[in-house]
Amino acid sequence: MRAVATVVMNRVETLQGEYGRYPTLRDVIFAPYQFDCAMTAIDGVQNVQNLYNMNPTDQHYGIADWAIGGGKLGAVGNSLWFYNPFPAACRQSFPNASGAFATRIGDHCFYYPTRAYYST
Repeated sequence: MRAVATVVMNRVETLQGEYGRYPTLRDVIFAPYQFDCAMTAIDGVQNVQNLYNMNPTDQHYGIADWAIGGGKLGAVGNSLWFYNPFPAACRQSFPNASGAFATRIGDHCFYYPTRAYYST
């Protein structure tokens, strides 16, 4: 969860590329098609695992406070993307070569921006 929170805050803090157009935490979280948990439907099917149906715990609030307070998970670095590839291996670039593989944490692969990202 700290790794994902790091990605979210990296997007808030970047001033360039696509995410430079989303200056607030709210803008980043609710940007179209970015986070499944912020969507009430995915591909026309109701998404019951969205933030409106969840009850955050103290752990969730603690991670949010940590990230908003400047906490960063070092292995993730300045990554702007993550995804669950389902296979055992992570792709070396994502998405469209705008990101390069940084690390894998659990079932998620994390990617930091390449030069190509800055022209998005």
